[in-house]
Amino acid sequence: MSSRRSRSRTSSGTSRISDDQILDLVSKLQQLLPEIRNRRSDKVSAAKVLQETCNYIKSLHREVDDLSERLSELLATTDTAQAALIRNLLMQ
Repeated sequence: MSSRRSRSRTSSGTSRISDDQILDLVSKLQQLLPEIRNRRSDKVSAAKVLQETCNYIKSLHREVDDLSERLSELLATTDTAQAALIRNLLMQ
């Protein structure tokens, strides 16, 4: 699967992403997102793909926040030696 990687320049000299790059990105996002990948329909608008991508990223952030909070609670209830061991493992 090849796509153009070039960016066009506007009159002000800023880079613009080509239509091919946008289509390539939307296609890749469709393949990665579980909500879209599991649908029967192959036709999903680019706007819907981007909205689902944002929703998925937000849900991942919430999950990371929840896990971080749970880990903090766990570390608070363990003794100092165990907490130090867990911190060392996390830092590797």
